[in-house]
Amino acid sequence: MHPVIEEMPLAVNVNGRHALTAMTSPVMLREFVTGFLYTERIIKGIEEIESIRIEGNTADVLTRNPFKILMSHKTVLSGCGGSMSFLDIGKLPQINSKLSISAQDIGDAVREALDSKLHVKTGGIHVVALYGPGGKIQVIEDIGRHNALDRAIGYALEQGIDLSGTYVICSGRISSEMVRKCLVANIPIIVSRGATTTLAVDIAKARGLTVVGFVRGKKMNVYSGGERISDIPANDAAYVAEVTDEGTEENTEDQKM
Repeated sequence: MHPVIEEMPLAVNVNGRHALTAMTSPVMLREFVTGFLYTERIIKGIEEIESIRIEGNTADVLTRNPFKILMSHKTVLSGCGGSMSFLDIGKLPQINSKLSISAQDIGDAVREALDSKLHVKTGGIHVVALYGPGGKIQVIEDIGRHNALDRAIGYALEQGIDLSGTYVICSGRISSEMVRKCLVANIPIIVSRGATTTLAVDIAKARGLTVVGFVRGKKMNVYSGGERISDIPANDAAYVAEVTDEGTEENTEDQKM
């Protein structure tokens, strides 16, 4: 016997119109809907949501602007990005944040956030964690990393958390869509144990987002926004930063997500 991760379809209707169907994990559905509406710019803030009613596999949302024009309905698969937006770098927002963290903070956060018992059990889950200068805020697990990031953003909006003072840890690849969601939410730093893409780095550099990948053992690659990491020199190049691991046993085993 081997446990298998649960996947479900969630149809989201906004002001009576079908906006999307997402294949997702059956947890924190309200936060997912809130985060998705925000990162797709259907709403500008939590105050624009009149109500969210979730029954079974359907979420019905009413917003303050019932005549909001939506794009045609979309199915978001668990392994794919959830964007309905056309990716135009010139129209993406610039990061506005004074957050600064150390390479040590990043290394510690990655080790803590990605220690997923559910992944060990099933081998089929992604992790996205929201952190601040004081440490862990929330850890989200989902079959798709894009869904998990929307959940984290939705959670922060509902809790009144200022996202400009937070950073994101994710288990999977940093894609252009993950970068876009961080820009819309004004999250200044995104970190992964895995890789990134050239388009993600290009967008991040153009809009002031810090992208850090391959945080494993005592090293990490900083692809953009190195000025936000306090113990390495700022430059446009990619860096390798050493991370000390005092008092704990080093774990260099890769976690496949």
